Amino acid sequence: MAKPSPSPVSSGELRGPRTCDCELALLPLRQLLLLQPDCFQLRGDQLAVLRPPRHRPAGGFTVLSDGALHHDGQRHCRLTGHCKRDVELTSHRDYKDYRETILSRPLVFFTNVRTKNYSSKVSEKTYALIVNTRHPKMRRQIEHGMNTVISSVFGESYKLRFDFQEVVKNFFPPGSHLVTGEDLSFSYEFKSDALFDFFYWFGISKNTVAVTGKVLNLSNTTPEKKEISTMFLEKMGEPYVCLNSFSDRKFSVTSRDSIDGFNCSLTPQPSLTNPLVRVC
Repeated sequence: MAKPSPSPVSSGELRGPRTCDCELALLPLRQLLLLQPDCFQLRGDQLAVLRPPRHRPAGGFTVLSDGALHHDGQRHCRLTGHCKRDVELTSHRDYKDYRETILSRPLVFFTNVRTKNYSSKVSEKTYALIVNTRHPKMRRQIEHGMNTVISSVFGESYKLRFDFQEVVKNFFPPGSHLVTGEDLSFSYEFKSDALFDFFYWFGISKNTVAVTGKVLNLSNTTPEKKEISTMFLEKMGEPYVCLNSFSDRKFSVTSRDSIDGFNCSLTPQPSLTNPLVRVC
């Protein structure tokens, strides 16, 4: 079976036990279920996104989905505890709450990918894409997209979509096919009470941001890599440490949250004592 290429573009580095350099991460859903049982559980035909444990009530992950998936192309599953990929907002408070929801936790998308092995046998597997919204590059792209559309259509209706399809396509080897590529996006539509929304009516104020970034391959094939991936996901799902809150409700003001970029203490483990550990 063809596997994701561990090339420099589609791999990442875990730099020591205290910090990580990760913009996006990808791993099979089956492995995510094994590594994060406190956050994701498959119960019959239901995939539950669970509340974080009591010791990290503000942590965890935000799953964006339409509410259903075909696990590895065979098993139909319903999702619970997720957020809708496409939402409609009608007030400043709605916008602020939505913005904080998107930026306060790592985002998770599920998508199915078909690959061929050397005997031309086709297989389909469900992957989880994790967007590290605390990484400056990823956070900047989302905030910039939101602020730009607001400044250009202030007071009018608009729709903004963020798309991760291209970056995931580039992660897999040639010949792979994204079966549910549309699931790798999210959007919000702000409906104002303006009397004339000419730009919205003619589609001018409907924009798409194609998000870019390096993908960290968290697929694990050895106990050491499983240990690293587990620690990595647990660290990513910890509550954000904000030095300043986004308290005002003005549309066009850039968020001033100062995020602790994984710079928290971890108990050193034997497999993490090297200054540079690669996960491929």
